[in-house]
Amino acid sequence: MNLRGFWQTVTRFDHAKIAPLMALRNALGVGLPLAVGAAIGDASGGLIMSIGALNVSFSDGSDPYAHRARRMLASSLCGALAVYVGGLTGHLHALAIAEAALCAFTAGMMVAVSTTASDIGNITLVTLVVFSAQDMSPKRALIAGLLSLGGGLLQTALALAFWPVQPYGPERRALAAVYSELARVATAGPSPDEAPPATAQMSAAQTAIEALIGDRSLTAERYLALFSQAERIRLALMALSSFQSRIGKDAPELGRALSLAAETLRAAAASLESGSPGSLAADHAELRQLSDRLRRRDSEPMLRDARGQMEALAGQLRSALYLTGHITPAGAREFDRYEAQQPWRLRLAGTVALLRANLRIESATFRHALRLAVCVVIGTLAGRLLDWRRSYWMPMTIALILRPDFTSTFSRGLLRLAGTLAGLVLATGLFHFLAPGLAMKATLIALFSFLIRCYGPANYGVLVTALTALVVLMFTIAGGAPAQVMVARGLNTALGGVIALVAYWLWPTWERTQVSESLADLFDAYRAYFRAVTNAYLEPEKSFAAELDRVRMAARLARSNLEAAATRLHSEPGVPPARLTALNAILADSHRFIHAAMALEAGLVRSRPVPAREGFRVLANHVDLTLYYLAASLRGSPIAAAHLPDLREDHHALASSGDPAVERFALVNLETDRIANSLNTLAMEVLAWERG
Repeated sequence: MNLRGFWQTVTRFDHAKIAPLMALRNALGVGLPLAVGAAIGDASGGLIMSIGALNVSFSDGSDPYAHRARRMLASSLCGALAVYVGGLTGHLHALAIAEAALCAFTAGMMVAVSTTASDIGNITLVTLVVFSAQDMSPKRALIAGLLSLGGGLLQTALALAFWPVQPYGPERRALAAVYSELARVATAGPSPDEAPPATAQMSAAQTAIEALIGDRSLTAERYLALFSQAERIRLALMALSSFQSRIGKDAPELGRALSLAAETLRAAAASLESGSPGSLAADHAELRQLSDRLRRRDSEPMLRDARGQMEALAGQLRSALYLTGHITPAGAREFDRYEAQQPWRLRLAGTVALLRANLRIESATFRHALRLAVCVVIGTLAGRLLDWRRSYWMPMTIALILRPDFTSTFSRGLLRLAGTLAGLVLATGLFHFLAPGLAMKATLIALFSFLIRCYGPANYGVLVTALTALVVLMFTIAGGAPAQVMVARGLNTALGGVIALVAYWLWPTWERTQVSESLADLFDAYRAYFRAVTNAYLEPEKSFAAELDRVRMAARLARSNLEAAATRLHSEPGVPPARLTALNAILADSHRFIHAAMALEAGLVRSRPVPAREGFRVLANHVDLTLYYLAASLRGSPIAAAHLPDLREDHHALASSGDPAVERFALVNLETDRIANSLNTLAMEVLAWERG
């Protein structure tokens, strides 16, 4: 293990994650119920509301209003249900253990769905474990659940009232600068005496885009894909400018193509800068006409190469416009409507389908869920057998420490133990020097809530230190003696941490040695899926429904495994940020490919069957071959760019055949253009990944 890298992971303080405004409203949401409860003489009721508000505060963020509302409401409901079920069944030991095991397994499986779902699952598990230790009557359990829900809804209302605008502002502005500079380059051409064009802007954008590593939202993926397209557009512009300077007046088409590219790039930059769709009126019909004029002179090798670059640039510009338009709120709504037209079973992010796909031992998510469930049961049994005070902190610690990856588990374990000790020392000092009353305790709880939400995301040790002091204060409000609370907290946290660390030490995983194979598995799965879709087009008289269901599920499993691997790789020490950025770009472009392939499948039921064109068969075979080569390259075979088929030429031949007014032909022409573009981008990225 790279100890230096591990230590950097433990001590890293990410200033970009400091969020004082969000922390202020979260602290208000936690402190207000305590203050009201104290004022009306019901401190315990106020405390439960504060716990609900604290749990839901971890689902707060600066993302779009609707997304945040859904997430926080889901967290509020799950937390309230955990309080009610835990309080109702806690005295039934066997049932409580079974509930904890089921909840732990479910929380572990949520890793396959999203980071948000995983976080809500973990918080729900912790809440269930804590309230399972409380002996409540059915009426009291119901009241406690409703109070927790009230606290969560209060926190949600505060979060929505202070909605911050433009959460991706820095990334959008950085990309706007790149596209604006590329427009200038398209007009003026690169200077042979200067560094490659747009170098400074590309570097600044890469720094901004690195902040999106680990963000699995669709918007973040579009930004990553836009950055990847910008790099390819820059290379194409340099190549076309070079051809223009050598060919000169013999090919006026090149100058006009560069002029059209500049118009398109300026429109894209303006859209990114303003955050509105803008006027993206690039004349792609004229670009095709210019390409056709050069195609008639293909006997001249230099013109043939120039025409190839022009067609590649046209595809890249179309992709950039598509991505830019769908980043804006209006474009995102349009994309959502388009995706909603597809049958539910075709949607890549189908939660039920993802979970079904991961219910097998080959899935990294399933193994994590199984490990988490077993360890939580061990912790719960150990606590009940030892009969320690507040032994539920043992399985709670296990739930908070255990993560799918080795480094996160061990770094969180170390920080959990150190932070707990520091928090206990801090709490001891507070009670010794301040001897706080109820009002002072409520104020300190609000203060620690602010520290947790403001600085906790920057470093887990800070979060644990503040959280430990806050928990001690909360339990003293509920009537616990400070010394007993602190001793119980220290002992149970230590033993829970040991159980989690030993479990992962016995079953570790290093992602850096496996991520290339996970990528290859993804391409194999996408290849099988695309082949099934292709066969359905080539043989419309046959039914491929069962095969499509099977390969689609395999593709979902491969994708969720790779996304989980990417998340785990992010936390491993010694992995360069550029490597993580490259992997996320590959993921983003692989999603563009599969969305286009799924649109083709949806077209099977949305368009009337017609005989497939020969050009479609050729393109489909070459897409299959490209995916095969990319998977082989990731497994160590020496594949060069020259080995890959010319998908852009294949698409031109396809689009030039058949009647474009036929609905199915028009659909295939559109989606195969997206497929050719995404695979060409993926090929460059994968070959660069292997060289890296």
